[in-house]
Amino acid sequence: MPKLGAAVMYIPSNTNLEFLAGSEIKSYRPFAPFEPILCEFLQDISTELINSVESKKYPDIMTFAFWCRKANINKIKKLFEDGSIRLGLGLVFHITPSNVPVNFAFSFAFGLLSGNANIVRTPSKSFPQVNVISEVIKTLFLQEKYAVIKSMTAIVKYTINDQITQSISAISNARLIWGGDETIRNIRGFSTTERCVDIAFSDRYSFCVIESEAVIALEDVELRQLAEKFYNDSYLMDQNACSSPHLVVWLGESSEMARERFWSAVYQLVCKKYDLPPVHVVDKFTSLCQSAIDFEQIKCITRHENFIYRILMETLPETLDTFRGKFGYFYEFDAEDINQISHIVNKSFQTLTYFGVNKSYLTDFVVQNRLFGIDNITPIGSALDIGVIWDGYDIIRSLSRTISVR
Repeated sequence: MPKLGAAVMYIPSNTNLEFLAGSEIKSYRPFAPFEPILCEFLQDISTELINSVESKKYPDIMTFAFWCRKANINKIKKLFEDGSIRLGLGLVFHITPSNVPVNFAFSFAFGLLSGNANIVRTPSKSFPQVNVISEVIKTLFLQEKYAVIKSMTAIVKYTINDQITQSISAISNARLIWGGDETIRNIRGFSTTERCVDIAFSDRYSFCVIESEAVIALEDVELRQLAEKFYNDSYLMDQNACSSPHLVVWLGESSEMARERFWSAVYQLVCKKYDLPPVHVVDKFTSLCQSAIDFEQIKCITRHENFIYRILMETLPETLDTFRGKFGYFYEFDAEDINQISHIVNKSFQTLTYFGVNKSYLTDFVVQNRLFGIDNITPIGSALDIGVIWDGYDIIRSLSRTISVR
């Protein structure tokens, strides 16, 4: 019988590493992407989470649960039915962000669907969402049919520890690094295997484009639905998600009327749904004062109590992406044509959400201006809908290898 890999996961003694699900990986072999047992496992995660009373408390958990549904996994699978022969790269080390609780679960799913063994570092800060999902995975691992997946999975938690990170990096065939630019630079400083593939999801900036006349034409019910979608993109993650908008660009001649109608609807919704602790109010006001100092281009500032801060810009500086608000803090700009903002779009720009605008108009904006940034163009309400193609990367193909047969 051929050898499975040697013992691969060495954890230095006297460390603070905690296993949330799975265990130390002793050996593994890669699967072909979308192997039936891998898809079935994710589908069972979906079922357990959807049926869990605890999961229903957290919209981000339910988003992940619905993403893992059989219908969605099969839809994704069809994107990769190109006749090629592929196997996972081997062992993937996931370093997930500290401020997005459920990101670790999506990252794990990407690694699993690609056919890999996975070591997933969850946020060192405690989040109930991490515990809920990890407990479901741990419970499913009790089933004999999932023993092989358990043997190649380690979902772990530890505070910053160079020894652990180096030990895992040294035996990784790929690393998914989610975090700030400094975090990515630090992780890349750890030695890896010779052919290790690094996929880095760094700090990104996102914005929204709205056609004014389309907002004015909405019925009240439709306006509330649009406000709800914008709320989900912005407030569910406190604007911490890379795909959450920080800038709203208004197209058309009726922008003032459209802004009044739109923000009034968003404000009514935020008042009902959003919990804004005093410390966040202080952070927002500090950011506002800093903007007032740094930007000569500010036309006016509008506050809807402490729930929404809006900074209308006369012109947009090329450094706008370095000024990011949280907790309901938005820059605004009126444009006759979207090409007026091409000068600010750099490599840090990720997601463009839109309403009332033809998507071909937006893709032409990116392609014809040969922009370095904007990897995702999607309607308002779907900014947080992460997929296997993300940040410009085809993650499944990046985490698997093609076997050439002549």
